Amino acid sequence: MIVSMKPPYDITSKILKLISSISEKIGEINANYLSKQSPQLRKQNRIRTIYSSLQIEGNTLTEEQITALIENKRIIGPEKDVLEVLNAIKVYDKLNEYKFSSEKNFLKAHFQLMNGLIGSAGKYRKQGVGIVKGSKLEHVAPHENVPYLMKNLFVYLKNSDELTLIKSCVFHYEMEFIHPFIDGNGSMGRLWQTLILLAEYPVFEFLPFETLISQTQSEYYKSLALSDKSGKSTIFIEYMLGVIEKSLENLLNYNNRVLKDIDRLEYFLNLGIKDFNRKDYMNIFKDLSSATASRDLKKGIELKMFVRIGNLNKTKYIVK
Repeated sequence: MIVSMKPPYDITSKILKLISSISEKIGEINANYLSKQSPQLRKQNRIRTIYSSLQIEGNTLTEEQITALIENKRIIGPEKDVLEVLNAIKVYDKLNEYKFSSEKNFLKAHFQLMNGLIGSAGKYRKQGVGIVKGSKLEHVAPHENVPYLMKNLFVYLKNSDELTLIKSCVFHYEMEFIHPFIDGNGSMGRLWQTLILLAEYPVFEFLPFETLISQTQSEYYKSLALSDKSGKSTIFIEYMLGVIEKSLENLLNYNNRVLKDIDRLEYFLNLGIKDFNRKDYMNIFKDLSSATASRDLKKGIELKMFVRIGNLNKTKYIVK
């Protein structure tokens, strides 16, 4: 029988401030943007997630090459790197089929991620490993307790009353510390944190926070190392919550810029509105400038999505 032992960490004032800020930003995104995300934006973020997560692990393929693979096109590149990307595409396409609290699903995801790359895909390692950063041995992970430690970690996931934001960070850190696989631990840590967050916050489907981790790799590894030395995941939790907050801020700042005029027009017309004015349009896209709204409506007329009648402040648009 596994008796869950809560992984050690402290709740700092920095963590509390970050959780408060993240909660506010998620609320704003849910209120104004979530239903407007286009299939194209979903695809772009999936590409960026796969590219960034695998780049951290040393994959050499570009975003353009990954885009081509997602579109079932052939590319020229190292066979191992191509297989890594193809496997990652399959895993992320099936993300909604995995249950974050299932250890069986966790091992299945690792198998799909590492199939053809290592002989022990989907299986916990049976030998000790040393984690090297540069020329320095950072951490020696023994193998004797891997199954027990991972079962304990999943009991924590299932039974903990803690905030999902914290729980996702704790799992990510503890999994990296246990280092349960011969290879693929980093990718699995980031994948499973995304899955834990998705269970409560659908916005994380559109939030490739791996991009920011990729851009701050030295801080990522430093937070892991400092947490190792302190025996608590506190520093890593602070780092990851900072990454999540910054990613949400970027989504809020650039959402209208990323959404193209055609995305906004299609979303607006799908609401079933038959006649409207510019103010009605701007009431749906509250952060849109009047000039951008006018350009959108001009584009809609050019595309014959609706016709314009009247002039100046009496202008109305009639959907065909």
